[in-house]
Amino acid sequence: MAGFEGIKWAGFQARYTLHDKAFAMVSMDDKVPAVSRSIHYGLCLAFEGIRYFIGPAEDGSLHIQFLNLHRNLQRFRRSIAFNLGAAQQALVPLEEELEGLILHYLRSPDLAEFVKQMGESGSQGYLRPFTVDESQSIGVTFPERPSIRMVTCTYDRYMGEPFSGVVVPNLVRAVSANGTGNLKLGVNYLLSVKAVDEARSILPEASSALFLDDRMDLPLRDRRITEWDSSCCLIAMANGTVVKIPESPLILPSVTIQGICAILRGEGVAVEERDMTYGEFMARAEAGEIASIASIGTAGILNRAQRLVLVDENNAACGELRAQTDHPMYHALGRARQTYWDIYQDKAPVPEGMVLQSYLV
Repeated sequence: MAGFEGIKWAGFQARYTLHDKAFAMVSMDDKVPAVSRSIHYGLCLAFEGIRYFIGPAEDGSLHIQFLNLHRNLQRFRRSIAFNLGAAQQALVPLEEELEGLILHYLRSPDLAEFVKQMGESGSQGYLRPFTVDESQSIGVTFPERPSIRMVTCTYDRYMGEPFSGVVVPNLVRAVSANGTGNLKLGVNYLLSVKAVDEARSILPEASSALFLDDRMDLPLRDRRITEWDSSCCLIAMANGTVVKIPESPLILPSVTIQGICAILRGEGVAVEERDMTYGEFMARAEAGEIASIASIGTAGILNRAQRLVLVDENNAACGELRAQTDHPMYHALGRARQTYWDIYQDKAPVPEGMVLQSYLV
């Protein structure tokens, strides 16, 4: 699985307990109890990834900019709610409360030097809020003291290009009946890591795995493409259209992919939201009808796979898709990635349907 490169962490994290709404800035070394349910069972382990930019405002002060932050907060709320019992739902923070927590954290005097350096360097900012159970118990119940913690960092890149992937049909990232596939929960990501490990047994340089749906009872070619191990996928067709896999209980509703699609539509590219079976994908790849398949996510924005190995019912390689690097659609994806980051920096207009939120530090 791809990792962050050139990462630099802020020296402090935030801790916010949901029962008493107490906020505190604590050291990055602050510990979660060794007997927390979050550690032993993965209970109350939900998280979110939020990209942001810090730059100079017109008056010379610094401002923090987010793109479609409300969508991140909606997704985080859904994940928090899943980790709590029916009687605890009132503990789930409102969007406005989460927004306030993020600003309180980034505006803290403890982060002043970190924020100043970000403003001077123009680097990528990544915020990771997550939940844990602060109580000292290993009982198999809902958390007693759920809290939100936040850490932040800057980094140079995530995944990057070129990258190679492998279709991994015999592992299922999530089961639709459980309703977890469209949430950012810790329980989903072990399978993602296992899938990449399996992909490397077929292609040693693979850094990503492409999942199919959970219908293991169907013939392989009838199953649908869902998403990469830790990101959504976008398929650029050679006919000039882009296929976006519809949201479902198996697919995380990507904030980034919605923005990328808005940018593409603004450039006149038709975005078709529909399912694609593995059989159709294989046939179109063989016929040269797919220009590129891309990985879309918060940290990496958009990365185009140079090579995707296809496998058969015996998990043996049976073909591959090579990106058509000279195709206009391949370049359209690259421009959309740059435009997405340019919007954060006020270098590109905000497309219809997207919201750029700016706050003074």
